[in-house]
Amino acid sequence: MRVVTPRRLTEFSKEHPKARIPLLHWYEIVKAADWQNLSDIKKDFRTVDYVGNKRYVFDIKGNDYRIIVIIIFVSKKVYIRFIGTHKSYNKIIANRI
Repeated sequence: MRVVTPRRLTEFSKEHPKARIPLLHWYEIVKAADWQNLSDIKKDFRTVDYVGNKRYVFDIKGNDYRIIVIIIFVSKKVYIRFIGTHKSYNKIIANRI
């Protein structure tokens, strides 16, 4: 898969150094993947959730952080839409209700 905006991972890691290694691990797995569907993703990340509209939520570092991505399986692209702490994730979810 191709992560379209990996720079966002680096930028977030500068603000949250404890996330650096887990985000790098996530990135390396995603880069090497050839996902066709949610079942394929779950083989690599058991806790991933599909939340609709092509969006998937990944728990990072024991759920301390969250990444929301859009995955386009046909073109093998992963677009990072959000990286944040669990607390900031809860805020964006609360604001959408």
